[in-house]
Amino acid sequence: MAMAATLARRRAAALLSPSSKQLYSGAKYSWILSRGFATGSDENDVVIIGGGPGGYVAAIKAAQLGLKTTCIEKRGTLGGTCLNVGCIPSKALLHSSHMYHEAKNSFAHHGIKVSSVEVDVPAMLAQKDKAVGNLTKGIEGLFKKNKVNYVKGYGKFLSPSEVSVDTIDGGNTTVKGKHIIVATGSDVKSLPGITIDEERIVSSTGALALKEVPKRLIVIGAGYIGLEMGSVWGRLGSEVIVVEFAADIVPSMDGEVRKQFQRSLEKQKMKFMLKTKVVSVDTTGSGVKLTLEPSAGGEQTTLEADVVLVSAGRTPFTAGLQLEKIGVETDKIGRILVNEKFATNVPGVYAIGDVIPGPMLAHKAEEDGVACVEYIAGKEGHVDYDLVPGVVYTHPEVASVGKTEEQVKTLGVEYRVGKFPLLANSRAKAIDDAEGLVKIIAEKESDKILGVHIMAPNAGELIHEAALALAYGASSEDIARTCHAHPTMSEALKEAAMATFDKPIHI
Repeated sequence: MAMAATLARRRAAALLSPSSKQLYSGAKYSWILSRGFATGSDENDVVIIGGGPGGYVAAIKAAQLGLKTTCIEKRGTLGGTCLNVGCIPSKALLHSSHMYHEAKNSFAHHGIKVSSVEVDVPAMLAQKDKAVGNLTKGIEGLFKKNKVNYVKGYGKFLSPSEVSVDTIDGGNTTVKGKHIIVATGSDVKSLPGITIDEERIVSSTGALALKEVPKRLIVIGAGYIGLEMGSVWGRLGSEVIVVEFAADIVPSMDGEVRKQFQRSLEKQKMKFMLKTKVVSVDTTGSGVKLTLEPSAGGEQTTLEADVVLVSAGRTPFTAGLQLEKIGVETDKIGRILVNEKFATNVPGVYAIGDVIPGPMLAHKAEEDGVACVEYIAGKEGHVDYDLVPGVVYTHPEVASVGKTEEQVKTLGVEYRVGKFPLLANSRAKAIDDAEGLVKIIAEKESDKILGVHIMAPNAGELIHEAALALAYGASSEDIARTCHAHPTMSEALKEAAMATFDKPIHI
């Protein structure tokens, strides 16, 4: 009963929230609440186009709810961009390159003597590929376990209940479904005048497969992906220069944390050229020559590199789906418009993940997928986009959930801030990895937590205590009065909470 009441309250809050996805509503779409399941042995209850984090999770959840389910994936391996050429392989290389960097620069401080340390790029890539292969096979195993039908091929709409699939073996088949979910994810955003060849000018996909360490790597774009891949190759020996059009790196990050983060990256010899735009790229020579100028205009300069990584964001991938054929509405940047139940304006057609508004993150897509099929099955689902954690997996990591201090100021809310440095955390000092801080923002009168921002070696793990606190409307005192094991880096979150509503102990 308590959980049902909680879901009902969240549902009501989501409908009233400015960030709600309620783009279509009213009696015109009452079919969403009453549509029944048709019969027919050759028709699925749910068909999902796309087998990435949103799609494959939706497929498994739908099957678990007793719905006959088919998932269509063009790549031939499940997991989408995230598992095949994104989140997972990048984390493998981030970990491997960090191990090399530690062996070369930190082992001696811990009494470990190594005569020589060398990089074996092919072996490092092989380890990455092995991890990816095992995980994609694991998802196929989950499909078999949950009786999800898996079709390998490129799907496109014939009608709101039919998908034509050009299979990867050269054939064609038609898949029918009462409810069809578009979960095709996103693709690399291109820049005018720059052609990605995945050799000298690469996307994140090519950056995960470089055969040797480039002497100089230029990264266009100072977002999550660019900084992570710059960190990988920088640790392995590349000179890394990041060119960013905006005035700041990672614009969505809390300003105070961002400044500390940039200083940390600069200490790691990563260079930044902010407020700078790329005018042209010349690949006629053996390397790549970039012509640059200030974002506001001005004198042009040139910069040469062995490899250029284009990391200017991502764009919804809906090419070839024939959405226009069935009348699915999209916005001006190609995102599919959905209501709070993930339904499009076309009855029976839904969309989740990167193809709809909201954070372009794998874990957000997974939550979309679960909620969408719960609605289809007649249950309640919910995703709060204001509480989706974001993590930059550099070292140290930076993780956040909720609002930044700048956002709170804009809202005109009176607030308090509590901070605690990792330098005062006993575990961080013990392992000689104490760069970073925890910052908590809470509403002044009620002490309700509004946002948490962490820069720490394992910030991506620490942030979920904060996410849970925000989800249940906790105060900073709630965290401060919760016993945390000692010695752990989690204690830094407790101390920051103490600093928010009262005073910390260890500083």
